[in-house]
Amino acid sequence: MKRADIRVLVLDDEPFILKLHARMLKDLGFTSCSTFEQGTLALAALDAGLKPDLILLDLSMPGMDGIEFIRHLVKRAFAGALVLVSGEDERLLETGERLVRAHGISILGHIGKPVKPGPLGAMLDSWDRGTGAMARARVKTYSANDLREGLRSGQLVNHYQPKVSLKTGDVTGVECLARWLHPQDGLVMPEHFIALAEQNGLIDDLTRVAFSRAMTDISDLERAGFPLQVSVNLAATTLGSIDFADFAAHEAQRASVRLRCLHDESCSPLFCTESQLIKDLRAPLEVLTRLRLMRFTLSIDDFGTGYSSLAQLRTIPFDELKIDQSFVHRAAHDATARAIYDASLGLAKQLNMTTVAEGVEDRVDWNLVRESGCDEAQGYFVARPMAASDLPAWRDAWRRRCATELTVE
Repeated sequence: MKRADIRVLVLDDEPFILKLHARMLKDLGFTSCSTFEQGTLALAALDAGLKPDLILLDLSMPGMDGIEFIRHLVKRAFAGALVLVSGEDERLLETGERLVRAHGISILGHIGKPVKPGPLGAMLDSWDRGTGAMARARVKTYSANDLREGLRSGQLVNHYQPKVSLKTGDVTGVECLARWLHPQDGLVMPEHFIALAEQNGLIDDLTRVAFSRAMTDISDLERAGFPLQVSVNLAATTLGSIDFADFAAHEAQRASVRLRCLHDESCSPLFCTESQLIKDLRAPLEVLTRLRLMRFTLSIDDFGTGYSSLAQLRTIPFDELKIDQSFVHRAAHDATARAIYDASLGLAKQLNMTTVAEGVEDRVDWNLVRESGCDEAQGYFVARPMAASDLPAWRDAWRRRCATELTVE
């Protein structure tokens, strides 16, 4: 899609700012731009047939503010993307971002006023490169039968995202991430089928397929001289299946994978509600305890979010704590995120747990987590998820990068 064909809506109560933003967008190639000073007028235009692909939204406006406007977008099933623009403080803007994501609306990020062409252009450049894929993803939906057939016919494949030691730079393991290699649509990302699996009772089947394939992939890599620890995400429903520990041990034995090379990772939420925690406590504890007895290790993922809580650390024998990316990326410039990151890191160290910083996206993140004493890092700065066959070549390139660019011992 050409930039001139992308429809942009700008909502701001200041006429000068509207003209300024419209001029910036035009200079960036986005010439199809509608501007509105009031939320009610923008909503009337939407109801009259305007279908923007992108909205630049001011949060703080008299009458209908940006937060209320977002609620009205949800009611109208808005399928485009948002950029939040405001002179409010950083924490409020981040809260606005989280609200947009909670509503299931795509958000590119937030920009403080006064908006400058450079940051806006960089944000739109990143989005523009993916608009074709994003548009297809909005339109394409899948049924439970589609996913069921995909599982049956072997269309589910694994990609692996590496983790590395912050002290030495050595590769310490990989996290298994499911992908759907659809015969017509190509590689489908998990955000387009995981919820479908959960809603239709297929998530346990999906988990077992991913686990079994991970064992085969890791076994092949070990035979090729590249032994790795692999993390596999376990859903709450899987932890409620009493036979999963035996299944995991059987698959490891089938693939001739040594259990000390395995690393099972229980996703948060491990328990979805307090009532479910009470009702389901026995089955997950039995499964997790047996996995530990079998020499699997356990990690608590996305720590600090959802139902990933202190109570779980006391109840379940975790070996590793993964600090959620929302407290890692940009923590060097976000006092709140940094405070939560430091508290999580300190807690894990007191409990003698290995710590992994998720979401290490740039050199600033890398320097922060390394200097703070975290054990391992994972994120796009290190590597994006990749096929198992690509891991050896990436490892060689990473070693060269560590030797020339990064500060490691």
